Amino acid sequence: GVLLIGYVVVLIVSPANAQIVHSGAACNVKDDNISERIYTIKEGDTLVLQCIVKGHPRPQVRWTKTAGSASDKFQETSIYNETLRIEGIQRVQGGRYYCKADNGVGVAAIKSIRVDVQYLDTPVLTVHQTISDVRGSYYQEKTVFLRCTVNSNPPARFIWKRGNMLIEQSKDNGVDIYEPLYTQGETKVLKLKNLRPKDFADYTCQVSVRNVCNIEDMSVTFRLTNATSPPMIRLSVNDTVVVDPGQDVLLTCEVTAGFPLPTVTWSRYPSPLPLSAQVRGPTLILRAVTPADAGFYNCTAVNNVGNPARKNANLVVRTMGNLTFQITPDSNKDSETIQMGRDLKLSCHVDATPQDKVNYTWYKNGAPVFNSDSLILLRSDPDMAPGTSSLEIVDMKFRDLATYSCVANFPGSRVPELRVDVNISQNSVSPPVLSVPPGGQVVSVREGGNVELVCLVVDGKPRPPILWSRTEKDLLMPSGTTTMETPDGRLRLKSVSRDMMGLYRCQTAPYNGLNIKRREAQVQLNVQYPPILDPVFQDARSRNYQMVTLRCTVMRTNPPRLTDIRWFRNGDFIRMPMPDLKETPELKFKLEPTNNGSYECRVSNSAGTSTCTFNVSAQPYNAEFYFDTPNPVRILKGNNYSYNLQWTQKDPEATDRIIGYWINVRKNKQNLLSKQIDLKGKEPEKGVLISYTISDLRIPLSYEVRLAPITTYSTGDYVSRIIQYSEHHVCGFEDDRICGFSQSRSDVFDWTRQNHLTQNPKRSANTGPETDRSGTKEGYYMYIEASRPRVEGDKARLLSPLFNLTSVRGPKGSSRIPYCVSFYYHMKGKHIGTLNVLLRVRGIAAVDTVVWSISGHQGPDWKKAFCDISPSGPFQIVFEGIRGPSFEGDIAIDDVSITIGKCKQENTVFPHHTPRCLLHTHLISCLFPSYLLFSISHPPIIIRKPLHTAHHL
Repeated sequence: GVLLIGYVVVLIVSPANAQIVHSGAACNVKDDNISERIYTIKEGDTLVLQCIVKGHPRPQVRWTKTAGSASDKFQETSIYNETLRIEGIQRVQGGRYYCKADNGVGVAAIKSIRVDVQYLDTPVLTVHQTISDVRGSYYQEKTVFLRCTVNSNPPARFIWKRGNMLIEQSKDNGVDIYEPLYTQGETKVLKLKNLRPKDFADYTCQVSVRNVCNIEDMSVTFRLTNATSPPMIRLSVNDTVVVDPGQDVLLTCEVTAGFPLPTVTWSRYPSPLPLSAQVRGPTLILRAVTPADAGFYNCTAVNNVGNPARKNANLVVRTMGNLTFQITPDSNKDSETIQMGRDLKLSCHVDATPQDKVNYTWYKNGAPVFNSDSLILLRSDPDMAPGTSSLEIVDMKFRDLATYSCVANFPGSRVPELRVDVNISQNSVSPPVLSVPPGGQVVSVREGGNVELVCLVVDGKPRPPILWSRTEKDLLMPSGTTTMETPDGRLRLKSVSRDMMGLYRCQTAPYNGLNIKRREAQVQLNVQYPPILDPVFQDARSRNYQMVTLRCTVMRTNPPRLTDIRWFRNGDFIRMPMPDLKETPELKFKLEPTNNGSYECRVSNSAGTSTCTFNVSAQPYNAEFYFDTPNPVRILKGNNYSYNLQWTQKDPEATDRIIGYWINVRKNKQNLLSKQIDLKGKEPEKGVLISYTISDLRIPLSYEVRLAPITTYSTGDYVSRIIQYSEHHVCGFEDDRICGFSQSRSDVFDWTRQNHLTQNPKRSANTGPETDRSGTKEGYYMYIEASRPRVEGDKARLLSPLFNLTSVRGPKGSSRIPYCVSFYYHMKGKHIGTLNVLLRVRGIAAVDTVVWSISGHQGPDWKKAFCDISPSGPFQIVFEGIRGPSFEGDIAIDDVSITIGKCKQENTVFPHHTPRCLLHTHLISCLFPSYLLFSISHPPIIIRKPLHTAHHL
């Protein structure tokens, strides 16, 4: 199983400066300073960082990370939802993670979590030796060094053993143990001085990070004998191997020396081995090679003695392109034509790999050409591209007018030879003339269309191909390359976009023609597109009888000249003086109840029309429900309940003053209540909650509530939500919000939410429940983890929501209302501590009173407890778990309820050892119902806590 460790961040955002509280534990926790804790996680485990967001409007959450190591220095990640999950976390992913919550009200809440990833790699043990003459005698001193290297976090501790015996430097003069300088990773060296017979033995290097995060010790063993020697190898091929595509290649790396027997591995540089490569022992087999298989293949033999033995072979897979030629008139005379009495050079080139394995042969009228005073052969012409063969004709005579042939062949290859013929006569060769057709210097096309750019060779022999490129050197052609070749000079472009607009250069290619100054021309591509406008859409709201300005900005357009600007309201043309086409289109008018609606600005050029759309109204923005509103309050009178509805108003100052709200309560789409909520002259404020109590709701029915703001002139759109009432009010911790319970900020560690499926498979045995109280694997419960780093006496406190008593009255003759607290608890293990239930009554100062308590092992089953209380004011229930003397002390609770009225003990059978409530004047029930909870304003709060599961709290 994999241990899943997570951290929860709870944010409560309101208009105030950020205050941040964190708590919790991982496999190791320490405080870095007052604002940050360092949480430790084992490499390969799953990291879960979660922001449980409270506040209104609901904040947006963003996770970011800064570097934790040099290799991670420039990496940053950003996640925009509440949970950041990293499966199989790696060492480079350690560092600081920031959770930021912002709802636009007050200052954003932000806090950092530092994650330290712990790891211990398998150590590597290598053996080195030195041999030197001593005083010129034949006696040889041999010193052996055993070097043990490991990568770890935290730093590892080393132990050396000979056989099963610990090696201690102080007890053996024949050894030295030290740390060398300038080594990578952590290294310890065991030096054996002047080898003795007993030094030939098994040596073990054992490394440990002292069981941090349950990382077990690692070790490696090496047997040292008098035959120990470093590896030596021999490669079956020469340094360079040239093959044709499709051939099979076998490379064998023969081990010629080394004890223990070296291990042979194959690799390739700079790419990994091909997927089709087969390694059989020391032999590497490459089937039907392609040019992609080329590269340096490295054979490495390792036996951890001395340095590894390495050899490599360069595999070259033949590739070849077309055979091209060039005709160079006498360059010394700056000539561009063939002239008698002047020099002429014919060049022949084929793009091939390897270039030096290509042989060229020249023929004149079919007969081989040999070097003479008038014909000079160049195997590799220094004035041309590498691998180009040339034939120079010196002081050209009539006898030199002939057909010359260049033949390229590839020795040792099955590739057929390539041939090109060039006819040299006075009328067969002439310089090219490049021309752009009339009207073709500027070509216009609408965006998305197809276009053809034309540069024609109207004269010249032989006729060269045309190369196209962008005149701006940093711009590429649409194909993604710097140049595109067209044999007929026509560049065809499809689906033209505006980024393809610009100047294009056409040039004669220097190959397959005269090698003279390039002929060049330019063609301008003009891409036309409709105006680009801002904004595309805008929701413009304003107070009535105020001036409204709608502005439609033209960002870019081609052609730049606008042809028309028109304004429309609700599809009807607005008659107005023709606007200045050179200025930003604007429409100004006084907003009145009669001219609300959709406004469009349509801007045109010859390529088309674009539109800015404005939704203009004095209608107020929607109300936004406060979904953290607690559940309803039950009224003892009759079978009714009431509900405290809470919301805020979005941008209340944007439109006319909001004087009230229409509220509509529905059941099965039938209106049960429809009335106006009068704000009595008090205007809504941004981010401030508005409350209204809906009464006379029937238990246990649910209702749809619709709400719309009202101004003097209009009504906003309705928003709706469902309110529900549950008769039993049992919190089984199935929801990740845990029914509004929260972790105390004054304890040492936290309660954890878990079920059978998310339990740590390596958890402590003989303690804690297997499932929740219902016995299902999917059901959740809350528990305290007694394992390290917890110590005896550590406390974890879980707080219920706040209960307000002002809306209900006690029984006749009593000023206090009785409540029943009931819950299930599980306390199995020989080290169980104490479970306390406390009543916290809120007043000028909060007072905590223990109302229920039990200690020690209570058996393997879930047991039910209940308690009657009569609090004197607003109250909370606190579940306090206290860690016992050791790790078999997990305590769990489930199915908590807090209900009005005394506990019905006559209907329930309880174990004889179930503890009763401790007598106190402020007794309260121990379970959480879904009653009215009043929100308390406070700054943004981030509560960080680690999870033992990957599930949300």
